[in-house]
Amino acid sequence: MRVLLVEDDEPVAESLRRGLLRYGFQVEWVTTGHAALAHQGPYDVVLLDLGLPDTDGLDVCKALRTRGDVPIIVISARSDETDRVVGLEIGADDYVSKPFGVREVIARIRAVMRRVRPRTEMSAGPDRYGPRLTVDRKAARVRLDGVEVALAPKEYDLLAFLTEEPGALMSREQIMEAVWDANWFGPTKTLDVHVAALRRKLAGAITIEAVRGVGFRLEVVRDPVPDLKTASASKTASTSDSASGCGSDSASDSASDSDSRSAPAPDQGAPGS
Repeated sequence: MRVLLVEDDEPVAESLRRGLLRYGFQVEWVTTGHAALAHQGPYDVVLLDLGLPDTDGLDVCKALRTRGDVPIIVISARSDETDRVVGLEIGADDYVSKPFGVREVIARIRAVMRRVRPRTEMSAGPDRYGPRLTVDRKAARVRLDGVEVALAPKEYDLLAFLTEEPGALMSREQIMEAVWDANWFGPTKTLDVHVAALRRKLAGAITIEAVRGVGFRLEVVRDPVPDLKTASASKTASTSDSASGCGSDSASDSASDSDSRSAPAPDQGAPGS
């Protein structure tokens, strides 16, 4: 996911940039409002500080919103309610007050992205993953071979999160923050239970690989696995037919030999005639 970070405070920006990079985000960092407006992108979300040196961040927010629907999260030391309300009213999708933790910002990014997807990506209908699996994020429904699969709420949330980036390695911390709670500090055994349930219910359509000490990676099964029972039965039938054909030919040959031995010898005439 690509992030445009607009922040003039270097220590804050560096700390946030390093944290985002550690969680797999791509970050473009600019320090002024004019640089933010001149940035051509592409980017998926904007983190915008209001206290910029060249212009008011609220004006930048308003200008960015007129350009499109890219999510904007305001990050600012201005914690006054009026600033928060104004920021949200002119187009910001969320507002984070300084000081903040990187984990909180990441959780808010993911929450905002989940909210905005229904009016962009999901408007086209269910997402298809390989030939067997579809995920309808708008209706929160999952189908395997056209048949709806009953998933528990957190099983669905986990699947929806992992299928956002098939093939990407997601750490346990990332998954717990996105699916459960940004402030989750308990054991992650519940994650293993939900992964096992998805593996069982969606076997053959996806695989969820556990990477020891890190997290999980979801892969989409592109080519359906042949039905081994059908292939085995077909092979057995073919072998049986061949054996039957060979036996029939042998029996025919044996019968022919027997007929030859039992047939009377041609009349050679009486001796001495």
